[in-house]
Amino acid sequence: MSVRKSPPPAGPGFALTKRARVEDEDEEGNTMVMTVASSGEGQRKNALVRTVKRTSGLESPIVSLTGAHGAEITACKFDPSGKTLAACSTDRSISLWNTYPPHDNYGILPNVHKQAILDIAYSLDSEVLYSGGADGMLIATDLRTGERLAKYSAHYGPLNSIAVTLSGGRELVLTGGDDGVARVWDLSLDGKDPVAEFDDGRDCPVTAVEWSADGNQCFVGGVDNEVKVWDLRTVKVVYTLHGHTDTIASLALSPSGHFLATYSLDSALIIYDVRPFSSDPMRVYRSLTGAPAGFESSLIRVAWSRHDNGARIAVGGGDRTVTVWEVESGKVLYKLPGHKGTVTGVDLHPREPIILTGSKDTNLLLGELDAADYA
Repeated sequence: MSVRKSPPPAGPGFALTKRARVEDEDEEGNTMVMTVASSGEGQRKNALVRTVKRTSGLESPIVSLTGAHGAEITACKFDPSGKTLAACSTDRSISLWNTYPPHDNYGILPNVHKQAILDIAYSLDSEVLYSGGADGMLIATDLRTGERLAKYSAHYGPLNSIAVTLSGGRELVLTGGDDGVARVWDLSLDGKDPVAEFDDGRDCPVTAVEWSADGNQCFVGGVDNEVKVWDLRTVKVVYTLHGHTDTIASLALSPSGHFLATYSLDSALIIYDVRPFSSDPMRVYRSLTGAPAGFESSLIRVAWSRHDNGARIAVGGGDRTVTVWEVESGKVLYKLPGHKGTVTGVDLHPREPIILTGSKDTNLLLGELDAADYA
């Protein structure tokens, strides 16, 4: 692992941070005073001043993280503690960042895979990073040392999606690939074979996977426009979720474990009720629109807010923005600009209203969802 002891210097390809003075915290909370317009030193007292209520520990309401990648970003994730984050790219590298000031790019894992890296996931203790690539490999990297802990030939063809859970006291990794199969891995066991394999025999590429809250069921979506729910113990399909008309791009389980969000290349975001006894046979809880997938057929990620127990949900888009909805009302709360390419990666901080986005423009953005001027 290449270690960066200080932030990248300013210059072409690097971020320049404009810092505003942050006032001491008072009973109203942390605020930032910004001079918006001033015609000169003599008229400073007449300057227009705005006070923006701060809602997180970020250096400013919007922070740009640039210079780490030379190609498009395919996924970005906060670690379970929220203190650090990681991003992967088609340049075969993974960048590691501190979430909080000074937002250092403290490490680079170069050439992790032989081909583009398509997805990443943290271990539950934040010490291991799992990555999957177009080479079909699943690789586990120790984030303390940068050393490779394990390498599996997981799929014949690209590995598109990774999910991690705790089931029966074991940390299990679920992967889905272009070979049409989803597989479950236990890295604590000797050997290179999966502990379970979900194959419906249709040879439809699997593009998105997710775990149920108890780790006993696996949600598997693919180019057949459906999400199949597999039982880990019986290795059989329990039921199938219908409603999309194009490839499933990503899946995300709500913090409560009651709802599954599915985003598709049909530009629809459908939230399904996956509780054992749903009153609706179709299980559709909400159907949300407003985030176009675009024409590039990118696997755009969806993510739930976690600091408020899933009150909001966000997804990237082919229109170079991120759309954030209020789940209960279905109202679009934010349409966030800032990127110059399709927004493929989205994640929300586990403890604060902070959103992380990654794009085909090679850049990452951190932002406060509740900052008054972020929209």
